[in-house]
Amino acid sequence: MSASNRAALITKLYAALKKHYKPTPPQPARPLLEHILYASLLQDASAELADEGMAKCEQDFFDWNEVRVTTVSELSQVLSRLPDPTKAATRLKTNLQSVFEEFYTFDLDHLKKENLGKAVAKFEKMPGMTPFVLSYTIQHGLGGHSIPVDYSAMVILMVTDIASQTEAAAGKVPGLERAIPKSKGIEFSDLLHQAAVALNNNAKDKKSRALVDDVAKGSSKRLDEWHSKQKAAKQRVADRKAKAAEDEELEQATEDVKPASKKSAESATKAKKADSKSAAEEEATSTKSKKSAAKKAAPTKAAEIAAERTESKKKAAGKDSKKKSAKASASKGDAAKPATKKSASRKLSKRKPR
Repeated sequence: MSASNRAALITKLYAALKKHYKPTPPQPARPLLEHILYASLLQDASAELADEGMAKCEQDFFDWNEVRVTTVSELSQVLSRLPDPTKAATRLKTNLQSVFEEFYTFDLDHLKKENLGKAVAKFEKMPGMTPFVLSYTIQHGLGGHSIPVDYSAMVILMVTDIASQTEAAAGKVPGLERAIPKSKGIEFSDLLHQAAVALNNNAKDKKSRALVDDVAKGSSKRLDEWHSKQKAAKQRVADRKAKAAEDEELEQATEDVKPASKKSAESATKAKKADSKSAAEEEATSTKSKKSAAKKAAPTKAAEIAAERTESKKKAAGKDSKKKSAKASASKGDAAKPATKKSASRKLSKRKPR
């Protein structure tokens, strides 16, 4: 879209806002820190609820440092009247923590006297500093020209073709501050915020739907189409979350079954080991029995062998004695033979003289 066409639509939007809405009373003078905190509650919420939230925080807590160290859940209970208490409590607590870490104090009024660019650069680095909170702080706390646009207001700018989806995602609408002069910036922001919150709370709000149609014909129809797409997108996200939860439960169930299977396998392994151990023990016992039996049988066998050897020795001794006896008999025989010869010769000699 060309800059001239965008500027023309912004001008028409401003005229339609003044036609359908009236400016709220101006905000009271606040320290710079409280502008940051108020904007944290005002984002996507009505001024009445943001005022109520600030009053409750000041009433229920001793000071802002106590709010800083309070949990988000406790803050959410204090800010329960806001459209999204958890997000508002998170922004409030995060901005307090960021300010404390950056400046080590909650007194930031000295930044009003410094260069605007330096102060903005410091705020931009803070994690909880959304584009809306930053623009509101610049506009109301530092006296600069920046029109705060939150999610609710961006919907109106999109359906009236003032901003594209890419620009809406970035949270910045080019040419907005040029089309709206600084002197009208606070009034324009206030009226736009009223219409945006009303439409965000009720998509069928007649006043806000008439407003967008005054800016560009068919804007209310585009609004319905956009809401349908958002509803379908939310449903897809919910389905994905449900599917992820089911997958996680299934995975958890699988992981629960695995240890049981592992335990069964371990039990089976232990049983096998026990059986193997029992078999080994039985085999060892059997081997020991055989060895002990062999040891018991060994003396008996040795005795038998000794007896056999003794018997053999006796037999050998008997044979030797028989041989000796035979030899002795033979010797005696031989000794007797010469004597007989001698006696025979003696007899013959006696007979010869005759």
